[in-house]
Amino acid sequence: MNKYSKKYLDKISSSKVYDVVIKSPITKAESVSSQFNNKIYLKREDLQPTRSFKIRGAYNKISNLVEKQKVKHVVTASAGNHAQGVAYSAKSLKIKSTIFMPKTTPSIKVDSVRNLGAKVILIGDNFDAALEDSLLFCKNKKLPFIHPFDDPLVIAGQGTIGKELLDQFDENIDIVFVAVGGGGLISGIGAYIKSVKPKIKIIAVEAADAAGLNASLKADKRIKLQEVGLFADGAAAKQIGKHNYKLIKEWIDDSITVSTDEICAAVKDTFIDTRTIPEPTGALALAGLKKYVTSKRIRNKNLIATYCGSNLNFESLAHIVERSKMGEKKEMIFGINIPEKKGTFRKLCKSIGQKNITEFSYRLDKTNEAKILLGLEFNKGVIEKNSFMKSMKNKNYKITDLSDDEISKVHLRYMSGGRAPEFVDGNIEEVFKVDFPERPGALMQFLELLKDKWNITLFHYKNQGSIYGGALVGFSLKSEQLKALNRDLLKTEYPFVRVSDNAGYKAFLK
Repeated sequence: MNKYSKKYLDKISSSKVYDVVIKSPITKAESVSSQFNNKIYLKREDLQPTRSFKIRGAYNKISNLVEKQKVKHVVTASAGNHAQGVAYSAKSLKIKSTIFMPKTTPSIKVDSVRNLGAKVILIGDNFDAALEDSLLFCKNKKLPFIHPFDDPLVIAGQGTIGKELLDQFDENIDIVFVAVGGGGLISGIGAYIKSVKPKIKIIAVEAADAAGLNASLKADKRIKLQEVGLFADGAAAKQIGKHNYKLIKEWIDDSITVSTDEICAAVKDTFIDTRTIPEPTGALALAGLKKYVTSKRIRNKNLIATYCGSNLNFESLAHIVERSKMGEKKEMIFGINIPEKKGTFRKLCKSIGQKNITEFSYRLDKTNEAKILLGLEFNKGVIEKNSFMKSMKNKNYKITDLSDDEISKVHLRYMSGGRAPEFVDGNIEEVFKVDFPERPGALMQFLELLKDKWNITLFHYKNQGSIYGGALVGFSLKSEQLKALNRDLLKTEYPFVRVSDNAGYKAFLK
C-alpha cells in the first residue's frame, strides 16, 4: 500500500459529502462496449445536484471549515463547476460565498452561481486574473480560499468516487480512466483505489492542448504550461497541484492525451448511450478510453470512464457536432491541386467516385493550377482514407491530408476571398493564430494596442465553443520587422502563435 495514499483512506471514508451528493450510478455504455469489444461503463457524476463531481470536494472542505473553525464566509475563483460546487455547499451550510469569475464566463454559468445565493465578482479575461484578485480579497478580508483541486480535503471529497466504484461494482475492475485538469479528481480516486486494490490500473486523460500532468510525468517534476486550450475548460489548468502530483506519481499507470475532435466524438458516444450531453470535460475520460484500448488492442475487460460533468454551454453544440465526425475519423479534409483548364473539374469528380462530399471550395487564382479544399465522408475511417489517397496519387493528383490541421478545420473552410495580391517594396505576409477572449470590445482592444502600426492583410474569427475564439490574422511587413511585431503582439496579452508555414495557409491563401 502506498504510504502517502494510505493517509487519505480515513479522510475519504469519513468525508461528509453525502449530506449533499448522491452515490452516483454506474451506467453501461452498450453501444461503445459493442464497438470496442469491452465492457465499458460510465460513472455518472453528471447526475449530482450541480451536474458535476466538483461539489464533493467543495462541500467536504467547506463543511470541515464550518465545523472546526466556525467559518461563515468562503471565497473561490472559478469559471464553472467548482464555482457552483462552492456556492451550493455554502448555501447548504447557511454561510456566505463570494465567487470571482472571468468576465468571459458564459452567462448561463454566472446565472447558475448567482441563483445559488453566491456573490459573483466578474473580473479579468481569464482564470488567472480572477484567481489573483480572489486571493488578494481573501488576504484583505481574512477569509478562507477554497482551492478547486490542490487541497487534501478537496482531494478526499473527490476520492469518495473511488470508494463508490469499489463498493458498487460487482465484477473485477480492470482499468479506470479519469479526466485530468489540476488533478483533484484523479488524485482522490487513485488514492483510494490504489490503496485498496492496487492491481486496478488508473489512466490519466488530458486534452492535448492542456496536458500539464503528461508533461510533468515526462519531466519527473511539475511543469507549468505557458498556455492551455479552453475547449475542455473544466480541465484547463496550467499546472498540476502540489498535493495532487505527490499522490499521482506514486501509482499512475499511464497518461494519454486526446484532441478536440476525439473529445467531440466522445460527446456523441455519450449521448447515444445515455441520451444526455456531457460538457467537453465530461467526455474527456471516454475519449481517452477509446484511444487507449485501440492503441493497446485491449479486449474483453471491464473499463470505467468518469463522466464528470454536463454543464454544457448551448453555444458549444454546433462546434461539437461539426467536429465529432472528424473525431470518429469518418470525415477527412484534403487539399488537391488540379490543372487550371477546362474539363478538369469533371475529371476530378469522376476520380473521387461515389463518395459523400461534405466540402468543396475552389477559387481561381493566377497560377496554372487550381487549389481545391475537399471534404469527404469515409465509413471505414482511416483505412478507407489511405486507400483513397493512394488511388488519387496513382492518378497523378497532388493531394495533401489536412484532417489534423487546426488552421484548415477552424478557418480555411469558412473563408472566402482567395490569395493576397502581390506585395510591394519587399514586404511579405506573416500570419498568426490569436486567441480572443469572447467578450465585447476584445477586437478593438487588440487593434488599439497595436496602434495602427501594422497593416492587417487577413482576418478571420471563429468561436470554437469556448470562452476564447480563434482568429487568423495576417500582417504585411518586411522580414526584419518580425521581431518588432512579436513584441507588439506580446503587449496585447492575447495568446498567439505564428502559423505562416502552415500547409493549409500556404496552399490556399499565401
